[in-house]
Amino acid sequence: MDSGDSEITHNFRPYFKVYKDGRVERYRVFQSVDAGIDPTTGVQSKDVIITPETGVKARIFLPKINGPDQKLPVLVHYHGGAFCLGSAFGVMSKHFLTSLVSQANIIAISVDYRLAPEHPLPIAYDDSWAGLHWVAAHSNGLGPEPWLNDHADLGRVFLAGESAGANIAHYVAVQAGATKLASIKIHGLLIVHPFFGAEEPDELYKYLCPGSSGSDDDPKLNPAVDPNLKNMAAGDRVLVCVAEKDGLRNRGVAYCETLAKSERGGNVEFYETSGEGHCFHMFTPDSEKVGPLIEKMVHFINSA
Repeated sequence: MDSGDSEITHNFRPYFKVYKDGRVERYRVFQSVDAGIDPTTGVQSKDVIITPETGVKARIFLPKINGPDQKLPVLVHYHGGAFCLGSAFGVMSKHFLTSLVSQANIIAISVDYRLAPEHPLPIAYDDSWAGLHWVAAHSNGLGPEPWLNDHADLGRVFLAGESAGANIAHYVAVQAGATKLASIKIHGLLIVHPFFGAEEPDELYKYLCPGSSGSDDDPKLNPAVDPNLKNMAAGDRVLVCVAEKDGLRNRGVAYCETLAKSERGGNVEFYETSGEGHCFHMFTPDSEKVGPLIEKMVHFINSA
């Protein structure tokens, strides 16, 4: 007799479906890849536990080092995937961050925050904020990770993310400013193809984040209504990247305009890739448009 366990109670294509018995089945699981040395660029990577209580990990990317005293800027990265897909250990993140780390000559830390719906929002935000605190714990050179103690310049920190990860990077920057996190200095914010909801209530976000309206009255989806926006820690520089054929493009443009009009001041740069869709640089890394996008990011980082 059918117990009803196979009954689907929620179906959010192309992300996941939920069965009556609580099981979550994702429509797509992205391929992971082990840490190690990239033979082309010489970039090394390793995985570390950043929050022992929850088991949350991160992957660190280190470029070729010229000497034991070399200090490099640090980029804290949050991957995309609608808060419910993706990983810091995925092939797409590895390709992108290896290229960026090699070309910009920076250290990158990608936080593998826990995914909804098994871990409802705001858990991903909390994990990501904890990740920045873990990085900041190395400011005196006595943190748990030798690569950061030896080579990280925490006076030059950047936050970055794509899609949902861009939303998280923005949130972390606001939190850093609102709480006056002083042990590091955030020099810039890279917001790539950001997710900031839509004009209509976002049903997926409402499911992933119980208590949210999924609408423009939620500061996480609409920074314009966030009273802490003026305190956002991003130095005086933000780079907002959008793609012409991305369904989220207009919200990215609106975000850029919101920052430009806000009390926080500073410089907001805007970069649009023509003829491409959402997160094309992750899904089609061989596209001829990826190189110019990464070059823009490199220039933004190195000109700080």
